[in-house]
Amino acid sequence: MQNLPSALVLKNGSIYTVDQNQSWAEAIVIRAGLIEYIGSNEGADSHTNPDSQVVDLKGKMVLPGFVDAHAHASQAMDLVGNISLYDGETLTDYIQSISDFVEKNPDRAFYRGSGWGDTFFTSLGPEKISLDNILPDRPIALISYDGHSMWVNSTTLEQAGINRETKDPDGGKIERNPDTGEPSGTLRETAFKLVEDVIPDHSLEERKNALMEYQKMAAKTGITLTHDPMLDTESITAYNELAGEGNLKMRFRGSITLEADQDIKTQVDLVVAEKEKNSHPYFQTLSAKIFVDGVIEGGTAYLLEPYAHRPDFRGEPIWGPKLLNDICALLDREYIQIHLHVIGDAAARITLNAIEHTRNENGKRDSRHSITHIHLVDPEDIPRFKELDIIGLPQPFWFIVDDYYDELALPYLGQERAGRQYPMQSLIDSGVVMASSSDFPVTIPFDPLIAIQTGITRSSVEKNEDRVLWPEERSSLEDLIRSFTYNGAYANFLEDEIGSLEIGKKADLIVLDQNLFEIPAGKIAEVEVLLTMVEGDVVYKGIEFPG
Repeated sequence: MQNLPSALVLKNGSIYTVDQNQSWAEAIVIRAGLIEYIGSNEGADSHTNPDSQVVDLKGKMVLPGFVDAHAHASQAMDLVGNISLYDGETLTDYIQSISDFVEKNPDRAFYRGSGWGDTFFTSLGPEKISLDNILPDRPIALISYDGHSMWVNSTTLEQAGINRETKDPDGGKIERNPDTGEPSGTLRETAFKLVEDVIPDHSLEERKNALMEYQKMAAKTGITLTHDPMLDTESITAYNELAGEGNLKMRFRGSITLEADQDIKTQVDLVVAEKEKNSHPYFQTLSAKIFVDGVIEGGTAYLLEPYAHRPDFRGEPIWGPKLLNDICALLDREYIQIHLHVIGDAAARITLNAIEHTRNENGKRDSRHSITHIHLVDPEDIPRFKELDIIGLPQPFWFIVDDYYDELALPYLGQERAGRQYPMQSLIDSGVVMASSSDFPVTIPFDPLIAIQTGITRSSVEKNEDRVLWPEERSSLEDLIRSFTYNGAYANFLEDEIGSLEIGKKADLIVLDQNLFEIPAGKIAEVEVLLTMVEGDVVYKGIEFPG
């Protein structure tokens, strides 16, 4: 063994492997980035030499590295050096944060930011006058926390040429004063494009710096693989440069966003070309992202039955059924995985129809197409996920009764639909692979341990913990862990390399300060990550790690 590189030996641990048998082990040996041995302490001794580093875990828990199967890592740039409204709890908080930022950064030609929520506004969203009072002469654009709405001031609208005569773009909406017809200050979905020339894009260096910051945050929460589901050319360039510089310290897979108003053949050709080009082990683009509809709070989700507050309106899909059928079949024909944003139950149905059409056109293959969010699904459509081998990408962080539920879900959906938001266990029971995620920066903090607790309890970790959203959909600890490990790897075609702790796999793992199986479910969010490792390299180590 003298010629082998030295090994790291972790002993006396509670190692939950997440293999097919849900096995436990005491020790794991890592050499040259791979798992050389996993099993008993005694068995590990035969893989140890004088150069080995041996760490006594003192019973600490070891898991495979977490996978965030849907997180906009490249949008971390919106959090770095821009206006952040994520901590605001009232409109007054928002105004104060914006005013403080402008006061501290008085010389900017334009301002951007993100993080506001619809909870504090009418269905028309926030109004421009609130921003005009702070910035009467320079443009400002603030993206909502969910990424589907934009709050702008009068200067932004004027410089973009948006006025009472401007028509809503396909798949988007300009909110208007109901009395005058003038734009009121909120843009929905594809209407963002109308102000692209007014608010310049982020620079390449800003994008790279933001991704570096994201990696630090992710490592601290135990995330070792993230699927970034809304990539554009500039973000791809940032990823590739970081990869070439050796500055990607975790794995990324990504989806390239497609637009319903652009030629589908041209877009598919681009995705195919990028898939061939982006081949770094830590960054690849394997899939295409399609927004089938919008969001409930913006009135842009596509529903089977009308909105409760608008009895003549069900919303509209961004991609109509025929166009969705065509693009899905074309992508699948080129062996491109499809990553579909779906909120409303009507959007879910036309998406399932599109995947069924795709299978009829191209035959059954290992496509691993996925549907993310799964906000509302008609019960009759639940079995179709498994029948079509669709992977579900839920966000268990959202499985709670909170202000969103009280002030948006209830009035927009009514009691019956609001009470059956976010199915998960019924999909697991039907055999669907569920790969959990955060949808960062929609969700902050994005610690998977918070989501694991929430998926088990279906209640908030902070307040209203006695209020439970759809208790029949509670999932087990085993299923939640698997959804953040093996299933996430599977969703990204990496289950043979990572996702479980088995001999020959890459050493992507984490160490926790407590065994999740030995504490109450309501305490899981308090557990700390002590160590995060990617392919044998330590990317985060807490001060309490025993080694």
